[in-house]
Amino acid sequence: MHLNGKNMVITGASSGIGETLAYMAARKGFRVGLVARREERLHEIAAKIRNEGGNADVFPADLISPVARTAVYENIKQTWGHVDVWVNNAGIGWYGHITDLSPELAARLIDLNVQAPVHFTLLVLPDMLERQSGQLIQVGSIAGDIPSQGVAAYAASKSFIDNFNTALHRELRRSGVFATVIKPGPVKTEFFERAISQEGGRAVPAERLAISSERVAAGILRAIDHPKRTVYIPWYVGLVHWVELIFSPIIDALGPLLLNREDRRLRKERRAQNKPTVQCQIPPH
Repeated sequence: MHLNGKNMVITGASSGIGETLAYMAARKGFRVGLVARREERLHEIAAKIRNEGGNADVFPADLISPVARTAVYENIKQTWGHVDVWVNNAGIGWYGHITDLSPELAARLIDLNVQAPVHFTLLVLPDMLERQSGQLIQVGSIAGDIPSQGVAAYAASKSFIDNFNTALHRELRRSGVFATVIKPGPVKTEFFERAISQEGGRAVPAERLAISSERVAAGILRAIDHPKRTVYIPWYVGLVHWVELIFSPIIDALGPLLLNREDRRLRKERRAQNKPTVQCQIPPH
């Protein structure tokens, strides 16, 4: 794909993978459309891109709302005319016992991780098919391959995206439009801070294994140069799929091992915080 003048929309562009991809794509010649809820932050990113000689436009929207999603797409279409690459990157995570996940937060996670990508795909795809050109990129996760303890809702949402993209990829064969899912391992972004700050959320153990957002953004750009159905980043996380297939009974038997360990750590912290302070009084002479 000749990149200069091509239009790329990135949802969740206010931080993490989305922000990094915006900078790198703009340097490659893309005109980037930044979509997220934090408008002020989007303008800061757009200003940095323009200062480097790139081209960026801001399209703020709360992607939880179907009305807002439709409105922001119509705004992009009216402003640009068409989209060459659409990256569904926005999403939230949560880690903890499923009984601690509130129905309200679960609904929000599904709205952002599942409903929004599907909705945007349905909005963008007809125009791409009419032009017989374009690429839809879904940012999934290796968690969709291995539904681990503590991430039941998040892993299920990413598994949905993986299956959705696979079916889409097969349906779009010979149409000129490509469907790609990016499946990174843990990534150093605000994801971990947000997960623990959510109601009932806990620290995600995989944070210590996280790779940089630059590595993921570079993988996305390679997937645009050489489209394929699935891209694992780094490549070896694709082996996790086989771990789940081969060792599933053992994983089942281990149960909530990591969650129980976290429970013990939290109880120990609480006991330390609640431990009364012993004051030594010196008797008067």
